[in-house]
Amino acid sequence: MPDHQRGAQAEESSYEVAQQQFNIVADLLELAPDVREVLRYPKRELIVHFPVKMDDGTVKMFTGFRVQHNIARGPAKGGVRYHPDVTLEEVKALAMWMTWKCAVVGIPYGGAKGGVICDPKKMSVGEIERLTRRYTSEIALLIGPESDIPAPDLNTSAREMGWMMDTYSMQKGYSVPAVVTGKPLSIGGSEGRREATGRGVTFAIQEAARHLNMDLLDSKIVVQGIGNVGGAAADLLSRTGAKIVGLSDSKAGVFNSKGLNVAEILRYKNENGTLQGFPEADAVTNAELLELPCDILVPAAIQSQITGENAPCIKTKVVAEGANGPTTPQADDVLNDRGIFLIPDILANAGGVTVSYFEWVQDLQSLFWSEEEINARLEKIMTKAFRDVYNTARERKLDMRSAANVLAVSRVVQAFRDRGIYP
Repeated sequence: MPDHQRGAQAEESSYEVAQQQFNIVADLLELAPDVREVLRYPKRELIVHFPVKMDDGTVKMFTGFRVQHNIARGPAKGGVRYHPDVTLEEVKALAMWMTWKCAVVGIPYGGAKGGVICDPKKMSVGEIERLTRRYTSEIALLIGPESDIPAPDLNTSAREMGWMMDTYSMQKGYSVPAVVTGKPLSIGGSEGRREATGRGVTFAIQEAARHLNMDLLDSKIVVQGIGNVGGAAADLLSRTGAKIVGLSDSKAGVFNSKGLNVAEILRYKNENGTLQGFPEADAVTNAELLELPCDILVPAAIQSQITGENAPCIKTKVVAEGANGPTTPQADDVLNDRGIFLIPDILANAGGVTVSYFEWVQDLQSLFWSEEEINARLEKIMTKAFRDVYNTARERKLDMRSAANVLAVSRVVQAFRDRGIYP
């Protein structure tokens, strides 16, 4: 099977999860059938097949996607991921979640997502650059500062956003920094963007601790994933005095009930490319890491990590979803029945898109803010969003995921109704 077709064979679980979650909230809101139909489907789905010249002179075909779910509240917003298992169904699910995420924190965006089926770990920098520029050219008919603003996601970073911004600008004939967010600072990026998602997770956990009367100084925290989200959250939480007892990357995990030196682990990961062999800690698998005893569990890797099978074995008081869709609906039921407090992904990890919004605003104004101002604005938005969701949960007697979805979907529904249907 050609490489560019492999992703089509992956399971469609992410989109099924997104649809199940939407059905639950649609029932809670008693949405009319016509409104359900509008919100259920993406507005646009673009599939592109494009050639890239590889370093050895051969030409290889790749498949990419860009999906816009809903733009009732503003331009579409969402990251671009590079991974061998990217599928259209996954991208559709992530675009839908982005719609709710932007709405729950009150920023004026709709949801989008993009992806390319590839393995960047097996590609040179030159090959990744050529792939990025060609993919950007292929989706250029959809993206733009007023229509759809991409950002980094799985296996993409400021580097790729710089290439995307440059490619789009070359086609326009002038610089368009606001076409993407998460760029390098030198070309219109924002202070604080790299740590923003992890910082948002931290703010959400701090607010949850306040409402649950938990002392973070006495709390043991396990973080699955040591990338931009998990690594930043672990580092920031450890700086507050919380004890990080478990950490993992995609291949290995480490555990120490007395606490881990997060800075040393991050340095070790950067130098060795893996956590395997890290001293002064016990080795654990990712599956074992999720079941470690702790006060707060932060799944910050990939989706569908907490399932109906392992949810009964989760030993924590709070789950803060740093990743998108790490908990299945079946696991939600188990965690709710066990009284485990969950901070859902569309709330917990909304710090990234919030600071992306700040970057977009700064680019449009050509007026930039300090990191202190950005972090203060982020904390204000995350704190308000948490309280809005928490109050909705209490008033409607809902779990936190249902409350977040009710709040988000109701805001999108209101925008849809206020705009009406053209023509």
